[in-house]
Amino acid sequence: MQKETDILMHETDRADIVPSIKDIQSFEGKYPKQIWSLFFVEMWERFCFYGNRGMLTVFISEILLQKIQHIGKSEAEAHANLQYGAIQAFVYAFTFIGGLFADKILGFRKSLFWGGMLMIVGSFILGFDPEKFFYFGICFIIIGTGFFKPNISTMVGQLYRSGDERRDAGFGLFYSGINIGALFGGGLCVWVGKYHSWHWAFALSGIFMIVGLVTFLLTKKQLGPIGLQPEAVAKKKNGKLYEWMVYGGSLLTIPAILAMVSNTQYTDYFMYIIGPATLIYVFYEMSKYSAAERKNLAAALVFIIFSILFWAFFEQSGGSLSLFAADNLHHKLLGINIDPNVVNNAVNSLFVISLSPIVGLLWLRMAKKKSEPNAVVKFGIGFLFLAAAFYIFYYNRFFADANGVTSLNVFAMATLVMTIAELCLSPIGLSLMTKLSPKPMQGVMMGMWFLASAYGQYAAGILGAGMAATKEGGTLTEKLISYTTGYKQLAIYALIAAVLLLAISPIVRKLMSEVKE
Repeated sequence: MQKETDILMHETDRADIVPSIKDIQSFEGKYPKQIWSLFFVEMWERFCFYGNRGMLTVFISEILLQKIQHIGKSEAEAHANLQYGAIQAFVYAFTFIGGLFADKILGFRKSLFWGGMLMIVGSFILGFDPEKFFYFGICFIIIGTGFFKPNISTMVGQLYRSGDERRDAGFGLFYSGINIGALFGGGLCVWVGKYHSWHWAFALSGIFMIVGLVTFLLTKKQLGPIGLQPEAVAKKKNGKLYEWMVYGGSLLTIPAILAMVSNTQYTDYFMYIIGPATLIYVFYEMSKYSAAERKNLAAALVFIIFSILFWAFFEQSGGSLSLFAADNLHHKLLGINIDPNVVNNAVNSLFVISLSPIVGLLWLRMAKKKSEPNAVVKFGIGFLFLAAAFYIFYYNRFFADANGVTSLNVFAMATLVMTIAELCLSPIGLSLMTKLSPKPMQGVMMGMWFLASAYGQYAAGILGAGMAATKEGGTLTEKLISYTTGYKQLAIYALIAAVLLLAISPIVRKLMSEVKE
């Protein structure tokens, strides 16, 4: 094992490079061949991530709080929403740190491998005893995702030349890989956990993460120079010392993360600090670049700010919508008997898999006809669909029976509309971070994109907790009214954001200057 680790963690890749960056970026057709290996690596990592994510709110509420701590159902659900938001916030906040260390010290490949190893360890800790070691295992997954997630997305961007109009379609395909993993992970792990064994449900995530890392190791030579450790660090005598300091330092943060994740009050303090601190750092880095590059980075920050709002609404799917599905939905989808939480955690991914390549190719066709909407308008369209989705979630109250249980079919329809919103924003945002950022800052800006998701997740937990705040012992009808009223408010806020985005479109386009959208 030690011998294998030494081979993996050292820069032996450099001597094995076959394709040059020019060879990679000169591909013919719609997609570079290297995108397929990254597709499958990300697919299995997302199985791990979404498998764990899908279980969080239900496991925290039903097992950790109601079963072990004997907390009442309403209070447990409100706290579970906050806990979900805190955990997800830390997951995405650490992507900024992972992107920073990848840019400066590790390179994308080593960062990805280290993150994957930590995610495996965390999943198996949870699988061993999720009731005793839940927060400890979650700490490893938080740090691991931080090192893994932003760096594989950045490598996808580097498969394309600057200005290549096929980039958005490539990220659309990559996004399909994300959601194939999310489909199987979110559906299978929730089903195994609720009806068979939480131990095996969490362990499954680690098993499939191993498949993802093995896929990466077998295919990484195809990436040529993409993702290698920065030359400035690799050639330094103390370069290895810096590298191992990153590994050791990330493990030393576990006690602090454990304290903050298990107590949401500490999460508040962390979120108050990390955002302003990272903005100050980004502004400092921006000062090193030309006026045109600074304008591009300013445009990237506009997209990042709006994405916070988007994820605050969208991520109700892992929080309040998960608890709503557990009690307030019938178990029939198109006449088929199925657990609503399996639907909630899997059907979005099924829709993405079906629609993502179609939407990507639609952007390509529109680009050829010179009719493709610009990136700001795409974001605005995404918010319009998001508003429509939450209005449908609200309207589902009118399909409820006397017991406050309503239609799983309407719920799934709302999720379909929300998926279209996601496809207008998320893959486009990933692509934009690689377009608008100078190469030395791509990992940092991709990390900023995911840090915005952290704030969205954090806000999602707070919003969900507010919706869950019904009196103890309240009826399902009261819970239905509380949640759907909240969804109507989110629909209004999303509509306002859409109008604002469309209004500022000309200003943001000027900031983007010559960057092709």
